[in-house]
Order: sequence, then C-alpha cells, then structure tokens
Amino acid sequence: MSATSADNNGGAAGAAESPSATTRTLIMRGSRIDSRELFAAEREIIIAHGEDNYRLRLTSQNKLILTK
Repeated sequence: MSATSADNNGGAAGAAESPSATTRTLIMRGSRIDSRELFAAEREIIIAHGEDNYRLRLTSQNKLILTK
C-alpha cells in the first residue's frame, strides 16, 4: 500500500496553487510509515487534519514533536 503526500502548507487544495509544491509517494506497510520517508529532505512537515494544520518536527535529538 502507498500514500501520496503533497508537501505544502495549504493541504491538498494548495498543491495546485503553489509552484514549489512537490508530490511524492510514501510506502506503507500495513498502517506503518517509516519516519525516514516522511523526513527524507526536511526536518519538518505539515499535516492537514480537517480544517487544522499540525506541524511535525524532527528534533536534533531525533525525537518527534507534534504541535498545532
């Protein structure tokens, strides 16, 4: 199974508006995604959940922080 991710701050609707938006495919094994795939080129990603955006950051100590 795979999941498609649009890397931008506006969610799926913002992908068509942003010229710097990138689409990539992530491999899922069951319900598991390896964090190395999420953070392949960045140390921070935005997760769109309904009307809210959450920021998932990878710290210098290799820990995850999720903030709204």
